[in-house]
Amino acid sequence: MNSAHPDFQHLANHSLSDSDLLERLRADPPEAVKTLNGEIIDLDSARGTCRFRFEIVPAFCHSHGRICQGGFLTGMVDTAMANAAIAKGKLAVAVPTLELKISFFEAMGPGVVFAEGRVMRWGGSVGFLDGDLKDEKGRLIVHATSTIKIVRSKKA
Repeated sequence: MNSAHPDFQHLANHSLSDSDLLERLRADPPEAVKTLNGEIIDLDSARGTCRFRFEIVPAFCHSHGRICQGGFLTGMVDTAMANAAIAKGKLAVAVPTLELKISFFEAMGPGVVFAEGRVMRWGGSVGFLDGDLKDEKGRLIVHATSTIKIVRSKKA
């Protein structure tokens, strides 16, 4: 097995460039990303960063379609953080969440938001991530931190 992540087991990952990683992640996004109307914008595997664009639609909102439900916002920022870690690991790791903390700063209704995830610390088996969700004007909507387990493939 080349990868601990089931979506990438068929890939030889160690030599992929960032443009290759981006192309592979764009080619077949997970259903959750599609459901959240998301698209990956860019990534930097060396720095461990990843950016997404999401479109919030009225179906994600309560209060007569005016305020996005927090679980959708959480999914968006979590997606960016997880993909930052997946990029850092060159698609060769799984990154299950051990802990996730979300802080909501502003309400957000229908519209476009941008999520950025960052690897803050990359260890042998545990990683620390943070991320932000901002609107088109750059207003901070959500800040999150996450602790992940870094699962690498087992050598045969």
